[in-house]
This record gives sequence, structure tokens and C-alpha cells, in this order.
Amino acid sequence: MSLESIDAEMIAKMFLAGAQNLESKKELINELNVFPVPDGDTGTNMTMTVLSAAKEVAALDDPDMDMLIKAIVSGSLRGARGNSGVILSQLLRGFTKGIQGCSEVTAPVIADAFAKAVETAYKAVMKPKEGTILTVARGGADKAIELIENGEMDLEVFFREIIAHMDAVLQQTPEMLPVLKQAGVVDSGGQGLLEVLKGAYDAFLGKETAYAPISRPKEPAQAAASGQKEADIRFGYCTEFIIMLDKPVGREKENDLKSYLESLGDSLVFVADDTLIKAHIHTNDPGLAIQKALSFGALSNIKIDNMRLEHQEKLFREGTGTQAAEKAQDFPKAQESQQEAEGQEADEGQAEKKEVGFIAVCAGEGLSKIFYELGVDFVIKGGQTMNPSTEDILNAIRSVNADTVFILPNNKNIVLAAEQAAGLTQEKRVIVIPTSAVPQGITAVIAYVPELSVEENEKAIREEIGRVRTGQVTYAVRDTSIGGREIRQGDYMGIGDDGIVAVHRDLEQAALATVSAIADRDAELISIYYGEEVAGGDAERLAERIRSRYPDMDIELQDGGQPVYYYLISAE
Repeated sequence: MSLESIDAEMIAKMFLAGAQNLESKKELINELNVFPVPDGDTGTNMTMTVLSAAKEVAALDDPDMDMLIKAIVSGSLRGARGNSGVILSQLLRGFTKGIQGCSEVTAPVIADAFAKAVETAYKAVMKPKEGTILTVARGGADKAIELIENGEMDLEVFFREIIAHMDAVLQQTPEMLPVLKQAGVVDSGGQGLLEVLKGAYDAFLGKETAYAPISRPKEPAQAAASGQKEADIRFGYCTEFIIMLDKPVGREKENDLKSYLESLGDSLVFVADDTLIKAHIHTNDPGLAIQKALSFGALSNIKIDNMRLEHQEKLFREGTGTQAAEKAQDFPKAQESQQEAEGQEADEGQAEKKEVGFIAVCAGEGLSKIFYELGVDFVIKGGQTMNPSTEDILNAIRSVNADTVFILPNNKNIVLAAEQAAGLTQEKRVIVIPTSAVPQGITAVIAYVPELSVEENEKAIREEIGRVRTGQVTYAVRDTSIGGREIRQGDYMGIGDDGIVAVHRDLEQAALATVSAIADRDAELISIYYGEEVAGGDAERLAERIRSRYPDMDIELQDGGQPVYYYLISAE
């Protein structure tokens, strides 16, 4: 007997199974990364993105379609990590637009939802590239439309044919992207999307698979900075909630709610779209905030933390209030921001508001210190080995008390998440500078001139980072062949802006070859940031060899402390 429609309960079941199947395959997907580097994380990023949404779905009791859609959209947008995760979140966002308002979903509705998913995802990427997850998704949408035109309404056949066609498209991705063919792999993002759909299809068929259960996400505790006195905490309760809107409320009512919440306290962050509002406020009357919010719709993810109590507990853990204050004096700006990065709340009210602020992403204490000393307001821990989520970036934006905030992702795989966070921010102007490496981010901060307008600074910064050539030295985790280079597991590789520029069995030789590849005749400065696994003496010896080769250039050596990458190098 054929089945021609499914309801919210079945879609929720399928979504959770898809998320779990992706989670079970994430390491296999990570291994499909083209470059054999130790931070291939497509599977991890997609998994963390979809699990963020799955945990929202799992927390629902007997959801209807609107509740389900809000949970999927909210969780995936906020939890999106890396380019693949952001694209997946946009696919989910577009798909849910297609099923919105339906109590029962049929094949024609799903075909329309597939088309909306692809349209939304393509719009989110500035320069869509074929042979990627986008191509695989479009193949599924095209097949869905073809099946409907042929009169196919049996969902079992409908789903099976779509997945089979997407798999066939995935197998063709190496023919579309030469770099995939050279590495002998299919596109990792496309494979991840296929695993989500395969898991969902198994659930539709009633197959039971022993996946680990999905639990409700644990939110990090919010606390005041350790250098702050309890008496300075004017509003004692850190209050957060998500409103699942009964209907779109319009900008005027959004502003009314925002103004009301502002009257209750400080440190308000307010993110809204057509389906939900996420609010955060420090207040002495959390009940009033929640009561007002209920007039707009159902609430989820309610969290109220007593900051004064947490402050006392924190001081007790650290020893005494005096000892905590002494620790905070060592490097107050960095410590306060790092507490926020670890899940603690930085209070905007503690810092004087300014016109422009900066957020940078990097991994390594040395690099963090460099950014802070250059005047960056907030450093998000992350980068090559862990891409921050959209919500991580939203939290950072919230912590910077400025009218305009520049974000420096310092990694190509973080730019989309930063842009998504910027799009979800209403109360501040957020500008994402697409820095693809830490040295570009450092150049961007240095290029900022307070006397210029925001527009003039943005233009000048983009021009300056365009002059910076970068290289990163790491090691290969597997044998492969890329661009005519034979790479063996354990080789040291230099990766430039456009791909692998050096391969050697000796680390120093690989670093020297990387410098040679990026330092042209016009370069005046070579900067070297050595990682946590490099001894200072070894780094200094490398710097001396570079100075002898390039006597007319300035050579700067700094302890970056970054993981995975032995050296980050720039020439400008």
C-alpha cells in the first residue's frame, strides 16, 4: 500500500534519524577532505549544525508543523559551523519554507520545498561552485520535479528515486572539480547531505537503527567577569528565551517588544526573523520579560541564571575575591573576552560605548594576545581546528559595545557563518571583512584609521588585505596526489592562498619553500608566527635563515601558539 502524505510527527522522526546518520558517518566525511590536512572538518561542521537543530526538535512534545519548522530553522541557523554547515542550514531553511502551513506533506509539496531549499542555499553563497553540496542538492530538486511531472505520488518511490539520483550526481562531482578527481574523492559536503537523506529515508521505511539518543543541548552558564564586584551587578538575572512566533509581527511590534525589554535592564541582544525571536537581557524582573514574551507566542530554551550567586561561586572556586581581582589585573581585556568565549557573559554596560569595534577569530594564546594588543575588542577561540558557530559569533557581537562591528574570520571556512551572524543582527551594523588567514586579520586591524569613516575604512582594509600573501605549514594525514605533487602521510606541507606550494620531509625545509613561494620581489615584510609544537630556538633559526635569504626585507618572528599549524607566514 502506497503512502502519499506524511505529517509533522513523521517529518520530525525522519529529521532526527537523518541527523543521527550524519553523526555516525562524520569521520568518514571528514576523510573526504581534499587536502590531507589534520583539520578536515566538513563532517564535524555539518554534524554540529544539524544536531543543533535536532536537539531543538527532540525537546518538542507532540509538535505541529509550525513548531517543528521553527525548531529546525532556529537550531540550524544558530548552530551553523563552517561553509558546509551554513549551506546545510540554508537548505533546511528553504525546505521548511516549502512545507510551511501544511498539516500533511505530499510529493508535490516536497518537490516545491526542494526547489526552495536549493534557491535559498545558492543565494547564500556569493560565488556558487559546481561539484559541491549545492550541485548535489540541485540534482535532488530537479529529480523531484521530474517525478511529479511523471505523476509519481508514492512517497516511498519518490524518496528512493531522489536519493538514488543525488548519489549519482555525487559520483560525478570529481568530473566537475578537478581537485576532487586528483584526490580521488567525491565532494564531502554532498556526501554529508546524502547521509542526512538516507537516514531520513530509513526512518520513513520504519527501519530501526541503534544510534545514540539526541538530548537537549546544555547551555553554558552565564557569569560576570571575575574582576567585577558583586555590588557592581545592577541587574542580577541573565535571562534568555526564544519566542516561536504565532505569526509574523512586523518591525513596529518587534521594536515595541525590544523597547520594553530594554526598560527592564541592560545587555539586551535581540535577534528576530519571521518565525522566531531570540532575546537575552540582564534584569531584576525576569518574570516580566517572560510574561511579555508570551503575548507573542510559545517560548522555548528559557534560561534564567542568578549572576550574583554565580559570581560568589566563581570567587570561591578561585580562592578569594582578592585573589580573583589580582588575576584579572594581569591581562584584564583579554581575560574578560576569553571568559565570554568560554560561555561566560561579558556585560556591555561595563565598557564605554564607541563607534567601531573589532572581533577576530584565531586559535592560539599568542595570536589572541597580538589581536588584543592591537585593539581588538573580542577574540573568538577557533579557526583551523574548530570553526565557531553562528551563535558563537552572535555572542561575540553582543559583547562588543559599539555601533559598528568589524568581524575578521581569518579563515575561508568561517566567512559564511560570520555573514549569517551579521544578517541576524539588527541592533548594530556588522561588517564582515573576508580575511582568509590570521596575518590578513592582523593587517586589517593595523589598517584601520579612526579619523576615516566606516565606509572609507572598509574600502581601505579590503585593499590592504588583498596585498597580503599567506602560507601555512602543517603535516599530511594520508597519502594523496594533488596538483602533480605526490604527498605521503607525515610529509610537511606549505599551503598558500591558492593551494599547496611546498611538500618536504623536513619541517624547516618545508617552511623555507613556503616563504619562497609567497615572497615576491615587491614584498617588504615577512611575518612568521610559530605554533605550540615549535620550540622557540627552532623558530629563531628559521627566521635567521630567512633573513639571510632576504636581506632587504624586514623579518618579524612572533609566538602564535596555534595548534596544528607549525608556522603561519605572510609576505606583504
